[in-house]
Amino acid sequence: MRSDAASSDQLAAHGFCRVAAAVVPVHLSDPAANAAATIAMAEQAQREGVSVVVFPELGLTGYSNDDLFQQRALLDAARDALVTIVERSQAWSSLVVVGLPMAVGGRLFNVAAAVSRGELLGLVPKSYLPNYREFYEKRQFSAARESVQDTVEVAGRAVPFGTDLLFACTDVADLVVHVEICEDVWVPIPPSTYGALAGATVLLNLSASNITVAKADYRRDLAASQSGRLIAAYVYTAAGAGESTTDLAWDGHAVVYENGRLLEESTRFSREPQLITADVDLEQLLDDRMRMTSYGDAVADLRDALTFRRIPFAIGSPVAPRRLRRRVERFPYVPASGPRLDERCEEVYRIQVEGLTTRLAATGVERAVIGVSGGLDSTHALLVACQAMDELGRPRSDVLAYTMPGFATSTGTKANAWRLMRELGVSAAEIDIRPSATQMLRDIGHPAADGAPAHDVTYENVQAGERTSHLFRLANRHNGLVVGTGDLSELALGWSTYGVGDQMSHYNVNASVPKTLMQFLIRWVASTDPFGSEASRVLLDVVETDISPELVPGDSEDAIGQLTEDIIGPYALHDFFLYYTARYGFRPSKVAALAHHAWHDVEAGAWPELIPPHRRRAYDLDEIVRWLRVFLHRFFTTSQFKRSAMPNGPKVGSGGSLSPRGDWRAPSDSTATVWLAELDAHHPQPS
Repeated sequence: MRSDAASSDQLAAHGFCRVAAAVVPVHLSDPAANAAATIAMAEQAQREGVSVVVFPELGLTGYSNDDLFQQRALLDAARDALVTIVERSQAWSSLVVVGLPMAVGGRLFNVAAAVSRGELLGLVPKSYLPNYREFYEKRQFSAARESVQDTVEVAGRAVPFGTDLLFACTDVADLVVHVEICEDVWVPIPPSTYGALAGATVLLNLSASNITVAKADYRRDLAASQSGRLIAAYVYTAAGAGESTTDLAWDGHAVVYENGRLLEESTRFSREPQLITADVDLEQLLDDRMRMTSYGDAVADLRDALTFRRIPFAIGSPVAPRRLRRRVERFPYVPASGPRLDERCEEVYRIQVEGLTTRLAATGVERAVIGVSGGLDSTHALLVACQAMDELGRPRSDVLAYTMPGFATSTGTKANAWRLMRELGVSAAEIDIRPSATQMLRDIGHPAADGAPAHDVTYENVQAGERTSHLFRLANRHNGLVVGTGDLSELALGWSTYGVGDQMSHYNVNASVPKTLMQFLIRWVASTDPFGSEASRVLLDVVETDISPELVPGDSEDAIGQLTEDIIGPYALHDFFLYYTARYGFRPSKVAALAHHAWHDVEAGAWPELIPPHRRRAYDLDEIVRWLRVFLHRFFTTSQFKRSAMPNGPKVGSGGSLSPRGDWRAPSDSTATVWLAELDAHHPQPS
């Protein structure tokens, strides 16, 4: 969601840093006017709590001056404008990077000047000068490689000069800045590649970049891929209004990307000044680099080329309250936008179908055996099984589907199970597990066998075990493969019966699909209507049914006796917790802050289109912390032994799986002590 909702703690405490890209209409050949506009925008950045702000290439003069760059009056005025900005920066907490032409050692360079707290920290010359099509930069400028000195005197002070500069913040953890200019990112190996491998987390690009048809898309691709490959933030800004339109036009394009993801983008072709800001997660970037072993290998391979001078600077206290400024999806496993959501759902569905199709073909098993409860997970697994048979050119009657009512099965879910099985054309049957479950309860001396209301975990697990035991024996009898139905959220919370229970199957197509995504998948299948309109109506009924294991009886046959989310908490929150805990390893306090930002206001931000209004709600911080404690205890203390023995199943997304053969390996006898303690340190439990 897009909001400035307060996080529970300050940004820096959770590893965030606010960066900005400025687009300032240029006064061509008027450095004093450009300096004034730059100062005004830099001061706006201070008011918004920005730590790093970058301005366009040659912004103090304008890019389109051509041979005027060889006029000494313009060069002197540009240097004076820079000195003015340096002097005014004494009261600023931001690192400000501006562009200008500068004569050094008898050559003219296109440079980026880094300014902080009244000091000119360094000057970075452009490495690659385009001299093709509409560009003639080599007519005026020299490339960085032609420099013969590594310092420049400006206003009586020696200033570091070169492409080997990294600007390292002393009071914001992990904030290290590298600077390159326009064409530098268009070449096969951009200078920022070396900067990132040497430790930079924020990569800046001062650009002019005129606009032609489709060029903006390519800029996005460049920034996205560079930030993704280098696991970094990439902040890009280009020239806009005021540049000469003798032969070219300018769109003032600015973007902020983080690890391949667009955080913010300017309004192109605007004639007004723009400051786009975003909070980048430096901690997450460093953690991802740490996990990606090939990144470390690349650093080692190129270590001889990674000799950089580190220039320290300090940010100090921000001048305004810091509130998180970035989009945090309520459903991190699910894209919010319609076209991307459809594409993602189709891809997940195809991965699941491909996994089961390959397993059936490879084993020579004749049939798929599945229990159908009328709930979300078994419904979707049944759809996947039917599609797999279609792919193999086999009849859907080779799917042996069983509804197995127990002590608490409601008439509604049983009816939906039968409706769906009939519409899909599978071999459908019903096995009442109550007699065998009662016999099991009697054999172990459980009072419920004689009608006592002893609805404990044994009572529940006897039913779950009976269902799975029947399915495995049916698979033996019919040369079948038991298709698992349990999802990623249940695996995370341990919300399953171990061994001969719903935790086990021959192949689990839902193993890495979280509960929230499951609901979207079923709605998506219903919207595409591949199995007929009546089947689609059943699917929507299933999604609208409250989630329940139906193991404890309700007040009547029509009533559901236990609601899962009343017991263990909302799956919307648990899937959020799981994503940031397992995928990124965030501290619980940071997970809570992000969850509060995403969920605090039902009206703020976009909801995925497939979620009806009556299913939309907000959560306050107290609720979030309460359910996060439940998640941490169940995830780290009580559930790993089930995940260590989970059956095969396909990984479907970058959010990961919990397979011990894939994304998650952990000891079965760990505890949640340190995670709960970290959360309690920020959010003490009520006495």
